[in-house]
Amino acid sequence: MASTNWNNGQLVTLNPGDTATCQQLNARQLYGLIFYNIAGNDAGASISVVWSQSQPPATVQVPGTTQNQGLASVLFVNGSDTTTVAASMLQNQPGAQVQTYIASVKMPLDTSGINNQALAADGKNHAFTKFTRYYSVPASHWYQAQIQSNINQFISIQFAEQSAVVNVVNALVDPALRIQAVGSAVNQYKTNVSAYQTLSWSLQGNGQQLVFVNADSVQNSQSASISLQSLSALYEVVRG
Repeated sequence: MASTNWNNGQLVTLNPGDTATCQQLNARQLYGLIFYNIAGNDAGASISVVWSQSQPPATVQVPGTTQNQGLASVLFVNGSDTTTVAASMLQNQPGAQVQTYIASVKMPLDTSGINNQALAADGKNHAFTKFTRYYSVPASHWYQAQIQSNINQFISIQFAEQSAVVNVVNALVDPALRIQAVGSAVNQYKTNVSAYQTLSWSLQGNGQQLVFVNADSVQNSQSASISLQSLSALYEVVRG
């Protein structure tokens, strides 16, 4: 049984009996604990997340898979509810193995194993593969963002400091089966669902950072892309 210091929100691997503990959550900030099943067999995993001394732990079920192709399960937590969160894989789960990291506008501070890069507001499609985290600080005008994937039920998350948007394209089933929240985080995220291969939405920059993370499997992410276009730049070209 291993105990991991998770204060940097880094990508860690949990085996039965292991615990990762973060004691550095910021007040008023929303975090997403993202779990992937990476077992070499079809063993599902049950994760217990302690986030409060007065409320019972949350249980996160991570679907079984083979060949490291597992879907993600997400638990949203608010730093105003707790500064500490601990994720433990329960014992008596032979063959189970999970990778997890903490996503937010702040985390992970240690991006080892995470494809962490700036998202240019150039309107071009950028690959959105597993363990990808894009960040952007949009200026104070309108932008258009777009997610595209030809794979069924592709899920990604847009984080602001105190809110999140779960974006689902080619939706087949209710994404709530894999997306959970506890405490005040229950009211801090919303879900945009599209039955088509493309989902577009407008966003207004305010000088604060936005983060976009992939919350899906390797195979579901092979053709996925994300784009961000500055509508102010487009307006200047049209006006000129």
